Amino acid sequence: MTTLFIRYPAKASIDSGAAQTCPFALVGDGGNLLQQGASPLGNLGAMVVSARRVTLLLAASDVTLLRVKAPPLSAAKLKAALPALVEEHVLGDPADCVLAAGAADDEGVRTVAVVQRAWLEVLVKALIAQGAQAVSVVPSQLCLPFQPGAVSAALVPGDAGYDLVMRQSQFEGLGMTLPAQPQAALQTLRALAGEQPVTLYVSAAQKAQFAAPALEIPHLTLEEDHWAHWVAAARGAGLDLAPAVGDHGASARAWQRWRWPLRIGALALLINVVGMNIEWMRLKGEARAVVQSMAQTFKSVYPNEPLVAAPQDQMRRNIRLAKANSGEAGGDEFVTLSAAFGEALSVLPRKDIIATLEYKDHALLVKVKPNMVDAAAVQQLRDALASRKLGMQEPTPGSWKIAPAAAGAKS
Repeated sequence: MTTLFIRYPAKASIDSGAAQTCPFALVGDGGNLLQQGASPLGNLGAMVVSARRVTLLLAASDVTLLRVKAPPLSAAKLKAALPALVEEHVLGDPADCVLAAGAADDEGVRTVAVVQRAWLEVLVKALIAQGAQAVSVVPSQLCLPFQPGAVSAALVPGDAGYDLVMRQSQFEGLGMTLPAQPQAALQTLRALAGEQPVTLYVSAAQKAQFAAPALEIPHLTLEEDHWAHWVAAARGAGLDLAPAVGDHGASARAWQRWRWPLRIGALALLINVVGMNIEWMRLKGEARAVVQSMAQTFKSVYPNEPLVAAPQDQMRRNIRLAKANSGEAGGDEFVTLSAAFGEALSVLPRKDIIATLEYKDHALLVKVKPNMVDAAAVQQLRDALASRKLGMQEPTPGSWKIAPAAAGAKS
């Protein structure tokens, strides 16, 4: 998983017609720098798509950080109250600005970041259009190392001069665009920092250029600029302007990525539901045709008899009655079952084992005298009954149920 950090130039330099060159760094989750460089935002599409998250470091001159005291409110109520809290500090209508509040300190004072809504929406939409999976926007001034009692600053070279970034405390900072004049830039930095010592981060190419003028500025230390401190400070800044943009944030892009899979899944579900209903209707039609065919067969055999039950059950009953009327005993009648049982019983050495004999539900229910039959004899009797197409079950010890093999299997 990787995060793409992009430092976007100040809006003033863009409005002046300067090229929109953006320093960028591709960083792994462990903080290791994978790739860095500078390129126009429109040329970073491949890296934007490949990164898990894009963090935009908004130019310090485009973000105003205010220290505002607010009562303890829920997140939703604080969001609604922010325009009124910053109204006296903002030139123009707060509704035209994106407002994001940080955590409150012990005295209830919060840092509120203010940025022009139209400008921020353009940048976030541009990243989403390039395929960004998740977007966060952090003020650049909070991405410099925090040094208690001192000022951290950076002079970022741009196409229209220097972008000055200053961090005056943990929650305060500012920025402005300066002409590409090292001596004047350092004097401006010194004036803004007051009496506090300043650590100025410049690139390796700039360090030699600023070394001599820096000697004339009191309490000014030059350090080489690198992405490591920008990345570390950005991850702990505690302010993200992207959620305040609204539906143009990262969640909108995340849903767009699932749009086609969801459509395909819904289509597959629809096809399966329709297919199941068609198959059910076909099977229902076949069942209706089979019932009608059975009813017609019954009527053809018994034209004068009303159909009062299922055709197969009424046909089976009529066949049994016909056999009984002709003197043919059915396989599940008492005479047939008792005769077959008597023949099978002849295989046992003792015949006086029966305590009671009962005929019920087309089956013989036999109770055996205690301690008269062992397991071997039971198996011998079971085999003899099987040869006569009868089955024997033993629901309880000493009780047998004898019925035709098919009926016995169902019992």
